[in-house]
Amino acid sequence: VPIILNDPQLAVHTAAALEERGFLVGAIRPPSVPPGTSRLRITLSWAHDPAAISELTASLTDMLRDARQQS
Repeated sequence: VPIILNDPQLAVHTAAALEERGFLVGAIRPPSVPPGTSRLRITLSWAHDPAAISELTASLTDMLRDARQQS
């Protein structure tokens, strides 16, 4: 599941913050993707616990809301 963030620094920072919370999310940025399309890459499977997915969603929502308020 790609989440386009546009800003490569935001992608790296968010992926690192999610890793601190126990989630492995890739930060994909140029030159792997075109400039202005940096993103998080989230891989989900049926093996993931629904509670963990809900926690990931809540964490990501909080982090991106905080990032918008700081910019």
